[in-house]
Amino acid sequence: MAKPSSNRNKATSAAESDSKPPANFANKDISLQENPGSATITVSAVEIPELTEEEQSDRLHLERRVERAVFEAGKALMELRDRRLYRSTHKTFEEYCKERFGYSRRQPYLLMDAAVVFDNLLEKCDPLDQVLPTNERQVRPMTKLEPQEQQEVWLRAVELAGGKVPTGRIVKDVVQRIMERTKVPNTYQIGEVCQIVVKDNPELRGKGGCWGIVNHVGEFSCTVTTWYGEYTLRIDHLKSLNYLESECQQMQQISDRISRLRENEKLEEAARAVLKYLGELKRPYLTEVEEKLLSVIEQEYGVTD
Repeated sequence: MAKPSSNRNKATSAAESDSKPPANFANKDISLQENPGSATITVSAVEIPELTEEEQSDRLHLERRVERAVFEAGKALMELRDRRLYRSTHKTFEEYCKERFGYSRRQPYLLMDAAVVFDNLLEKCDPLDQVLPTNERQVRPMTKLEPQEQQEVWLRAVELAGGKVPTGRIVKDVVQRIMERTKVPNTYQIGEVCQIVVKDNPELRGKGGCWGIVNHVGEFSCTVTTWYGEYTLRIDHLKSLNYLESECQQMQQISDRISRLRENEKLEEAARAVLKYLGELKRPYLTEVEEKLLSVIEQEYGVTD
């Protein structure tokens, strides 16, 4: 009988050889292999050299350039607008900014207003020692204040921020206090019809022009009932429509009818659209067609006097 091939023996021998630990394995600490987490790793410390006086000066200079970039953009936009340097390619400044820089219609004006405030703060503050704004949102609440008030607001906001650059929210809170301190007394009366003025309040977006009935008068605010609900607003977000007392009473009746309908959870979008239209009227009465529309909706949902 022929002998079996020796390849099998060679393969087995190789496998056994591979499975054997290296010659010096016995000299190693097995406990470290079983628990790698207990191993000690030595890391060499790397010494980081301190900045030289020249490097510190360069860093401060470059940081100031970064911080002022957005305000420099506002200044450049003002010059482009004032000199009408866009006229060879665009009819309007807004179209030019949209196509050239991708700005919305409002954005270039926000940047230009911010640049004016920034320059005013520079006159009051030492740029090397004083904290200055770093973006447009931090100065946006101050654009409607007088220069002296802007400086007062900024210094107070920096103080509240612990000596650091304050957020736009902190600045807005300080501005609110300044405005309330300098406001004339609230002259609105309960039952008066007012129009909503959005201004810089994003929470009122889409509600500009709506009318409401004053149902509470505070020191610097009023609570008004509108077609979309009840809201408490600062008096600078309200504009009296100067209606006669009899006209205010008519609008109060319309407001009551709209409010009863609005509370109905089953109100369809078409009905809501009619209520929205009536809530934006620019006169103290309903036309014959408007009265019929409102009456039909009331009958449909069983809301009648």
